[in-house]
Amino acid sequence: MKVVISGAGIAGLALAHRLGTLGHEVVVVEQAPGPRASGYMIDFFGPGYDAAERMGVLPRLRALGYRVDEAAYVDSRGRRVAGLRFDRLARAVDGRLLSIMRPDIERAFREDLPAGVTLRYGAGVVGVDNGAYGVTATLADGSTVPGDLLVGADGVHSAVRRLVFGPGHVRYLGFHTAAFTFDDPEVHALVTGRFCVTDTTGRQVGFYGLRDGRVAAFTVHRTPTPDLPADPRAAVVEAYGSLGWVVPRALERCPAEIYYDQVAQVELPRWSSGRVVLVGDACGAVSLLAGQGASLGVGGAYVLAGHVDDVTAYERAWQPVVAEKQQVARSGARWFLPESRLRLRARRVAMRLSNLPGVDRVVATSLVGKPVTLG
Repeated sequence: MKVVISGAGIAGLALAHRLGTLGHEVVVVEQAPGPRASGYMIDFFGPGYDAAERMGVLPRLRALGYRVDEAAYVDSRGRRVAGLRFDRLARAVDGRLLSIMRPDIERAFREDLPAGVTLRYGAGVVGVDNGAYGVTATLADGSTVPGDLLVGADGVHSAVRRLVFGPGHVRYLGFHTAAFTFDDPEVHALVTGRFCVTDTTGRQVGFYGLRDGRVAAFTVHRTPTPDLPADPRAAVVEAYGSLGWVVPRALERCPAEIYYDQVAQVELPRWSSGRVVLVGDACGAVSLLAGQGASLGVGGAYVLAGHVDDVTAYERAWQPVVAEKQQVARSGARWFLPESRLRLRARRVAMRLSNLPGVDRVVATSLVGKPVTLG
């Protein structure tokens, strides 16, 4: 079977890897001119971890990963006020967890693509001819790519989803997020080995040190509108400029080009139509509030690869999994970024209680959600 995949992100590359290994002809087309350089640190566990192990990519992911001891919440002077140790979260998933930058997950799969996979950058999908006996994707340069199946793996703002399923299907969750890296040896020394987050309401900034000496920054703030700013860097400086600790230093060193997007989930009743099917964030974005988007993207890709001859079986197997993680994310939003000082203090108390024997596993399990079996 010839499969055309739109999107060279985590889900698209994982699917290409698995399909190529199974002997299918695969063409991956990607709108961006090259691999993504920016992104934030994530905790990778669950079905994606299991799938990566089955595909033989896990050793490379481990090599690219980081040791993070805890998520430490700090006040305006950098003093720790609360925290969650990662070893407690790891115990909830039997130690099958690693911390890794999103671009490095893509890198691991991209480096290991089978010989039968073609990867084309600067080639976004602008048209779809979804026929009874085949599907053809028209690209931005006017060329076409025919196939037996077209997979939209092109993220929350999926062009394939819009072209085939129509506009909409995005549930805005009330946050904007950004990520960037910068150079500052002093800040790097302060945060290496920990994920340090400002203990603030309505907005927060997190930092962690990378092995090349840079510092990665992650931001999230509440805002009523999903509309993205014309100048993301200026928007970040305005939103976080009054925070204390090392935040002003980070903003001074923030580059002009950064990752910036709304925090949203994608919901639609069907993930397939004719010879087109969606995977990853294109059909089931859970948002950063769930913390499992990359894992679900890899796991979903693995499941889809086993059902390319009957994509409805993939939908039946994977839609309930995604729906449960989306619900967990929505339920935890008020704790992820508290709106009030009262709720902020309540989160501190919950974190302190999480250090008690027995309670730690309950808290960690509530963050992870139900276990998922790939089958």
